[in-house]
Amino acid sequence: MTLEDIKSVYFVGAGGIGMSALIRFFLSKGKAVAGYDRTPSELTARLIEEGAEIHYEEDAALIPDYCRDPQTTLVVYTAAIPLSHKELTYFLQHGFEIQKRAQVLGTVTQGTKCLAVAGTHGKTTTSTMAAHILYQSALGCTAFLGGISKNYETNLLLSKDSPFTVVEADEFDRSFHWLRPYMTVVTATDPDHLDVYGTKEAYLESFRHYTSLIQESGALIVHTGLELKPDVKPGIRIYTYSRNEGDFHAANIRIGGGEIFFDLITPDGRIEDIQLGVPVSINIENGIAAMALAYLNGANATEIREAMRSFSGVDRRFDFRLKTKEVVLISDYAHHPAEIEQSVRSIRELYQDKKITAIFQPHLYTRTRDFYPDFAKSLSLLDEVILTNIYPAREQPILGVTSKLIYDNLRPGIEKTLCQKEEVLDLLKQKPREVIIVLGAGDMDNYIPEMIEILTPKN
Repeated sequence: MTLEDIKSVYFVGAGGIGMSALIRFFLSKGKAVAGYDRTPSELTARLIEEGAEIHYEEDAALIPDYCRDPQTTLVVYTAAIPLSHKELTYFLQHGFEIQKRAQVLGTVTQGTKCLAVAGTHGKTTTSTMAAHILYQSALGCTAFLGGISKNYETNLLLSKDSPFTVVEADEFDRSFHWLRPYMTVVTATDPDHLDVYGTKEAYLESFRHYTSLIQESGALIVHTGLELKPDVKPGIRIYTYSRNEGDFHAANIRIGGGEIFFDLITPDGRIEDIQLGVPVSINIENGIAAMALAYLNGANATEIREAMRSFSGVDRRFDFRLKTKEVVLISDYAHHPAEIEQSVRSIRELYQDKKITAIFQPHLYTRTRDFYPDFAKSLSLLDEVILTNIYPAREQPILGVTSKLIYDNLRPGIEKTLCQKEEVLDLLKQKPREVIIVLGAGDMDNYIPEMIEILTPKN
């Protein structure tokens, strides 16, 4: 089915961040778009305003008539949706073309110079930074982002004439194997999604195979020190990067007064005085990777410097939601032990003399089961930890797997609380706190507006 054949697109799991970018893409092409999601959200409300028809009850009778012709309707679903879903079952029984989100992303990026960012963590911020640099430059780009860009208040950027498409290459369910990137960054290969991969070796093999998909004449930009053995085609250029070493790295780093400046060292020169628009140290490496991707495709020093300065960040990625003299509230999507450690260390660097409290909602039973000692180790870097119940997402409970596994392994002497997510607001009312970070990929972020109300100093 070609784009020209498609008159309507139906999304099963329409509220996901990756799905919503595709919804916006098809709407921009004049297609009729409808879909199902389990729960209403701010994002689904926005999509409805933009022209999509979305409902929240699993019922094939609610599928609109314009999405009932197998010859003209494409059905898109996420890996989190079971094949037993009633609406998906209807489409399967009636001969519709049904594709996973990642497959569709691979299709719509074919014929473009696809610039992808893969890795266990850092994907969303790095790809959004790279998209911002290119979009603001003479080069332009289309971009399918894994978060809402605060510069553009959307996760889809469109260009009529740029050859470049920036995407986040998601390793869950081997989704990134549908892509054929022109260039790709690999930020990290810390094992994750072991419910899919089973072993660390299978996880690393998935990344090895991904590198074999890079287009001829393209490039791989890989973080130094990864357990990754690339399998690239002849002629593919390989570059390394990190904060302190590699073909692309930082020099003359200056942190202070709430700002971060550094010089970018490239394989053939130096771009001086890069200022981070979101000044946290974790963004030094994210920025280096994004700038490397843009630099290798022709962005000049002035364009890079200005875009990095004006980058406003991504919703839920080290997102400052409240900043007063008395209290700071940050929201961060970190949901893997390595991500949490990086996040906490960045906060500690900014607020060395402050008490730092994390509200952490573990994401998935399997991830908690597989990594609870590592979660406890990362969270133990904090002064206080408030642990809530596990956010199940697509999973059913696993006997014996609860947040208490993490709670019991936190370092001796740390201030800690185990509670239901609904109890967190009352806890925040009980005593003042200085720096609070809400961690996780679940729905704890929905409580942020109420947290801001509680924490805002009253005159």
